[in-house]
Amino acid sequence: MALGTEAGRYLAFNRDEWAILRAATPMTLRQEHLDELRGINERIDLNEVATVYLSLTRLLNLYVSATQNLQKVTSTFLGAMAPKVPYIIGVAGSVAVGKSTFARILQALLAHWPDHPRVGLVTTDGFLYPNRVLEDRGIMNRKGFPESYDTKRLLQFLREVKSGAAEVLVPIYSHVVYDIVDGESAAIKQPDILIVEGLNVLQVGSESNEFVSDYFDFSIYIDADERDIEQWYVDRFLALCATVFQDPNSFFTHYAHLTTDEAVQTAKSIWREINGRNLRENIAPTRDRASLVLRKRADHRVTEVHLRRL
Repeated sequence: MALGTEAGRYLAFNRDEWAILRAATPMTLRQEHLDELRGINERIDLNEVATVYLSLTRLLNLYVSATQNLQKVTSTFLGAMAPKVPYIIGVAGSVAVGKSTFARILQALLAHWPDHPRVGLVTTDGFLYPNRVLEDRGIMNRKGFPESYDTKRLLQFLREVKSGAAEVLVPIYSHVVYDIVDGESAAIKQPDILIVEGLNVLQVGSESNEFVSDYFDFSIYIDADERDIEQWYVDRFLALCATVFQDPNSFFTHYAHLTTDEAVQTAKSIWREINGRNLRENIAPTRDRASLVLRKRADHRVTEVHLRRL
């Protein structure tokens, strides 16, 4: 599916053109910190951070500052104190495309800018319905599809964050047990910036006229050829079989002793029946709604950046 550049909606940059826009932005990550942020089977190095992420954080810093100044102007006009309202960044894209690693690195880099040291990160996994609800509704095999999320609860969370609430709770999701953890939550306490990462955060299908993306100040879509994403998913599945799935508490422990060939076939089947369908039907169609699109090639390197015109 072609990006809407032909209508002049986006400014397009190749890798080198984008890297130049870093200007004098300093590298604030060290290799050991990057190693901690990198997801399983994720390929990214400091050169990639310098080439792609630093220009992006410079742009976002400028956008955040402009938004904060606009809020001050509005408050001055109204004769009121400027409320502390977080700048919200949405990060969307397919399973296995590298959203989580991207969001963690972006969080770490933005937190080093002097004007916004408090950068929060929330994944929409915490707003999935519990497995028992998915099973009752007969949609356990559609986990990750739009209907598997408690969208009303996610919207309420975003409303409270944008209203400047002192503390807003987020449900905790465990990838080991593959379910919401009963009675556990994380507190979001008035961050300067909040990153919201998830598969369908740019989705517009809703029972109401209110969408998750309505609360975003900026949104990013991580893009790649589906064949490459499928291979990344298979590679990750094989890595999980040798690590996380070995945990007796893992929901997927029954995959732990598959042979390599069996694991590959299982991963391809899951992709074909679930993740690939979700990408084509629900996730990819939202790409042109993003403020910025990062296009990856087979080696995980970003080769193109498309920035929506204001």
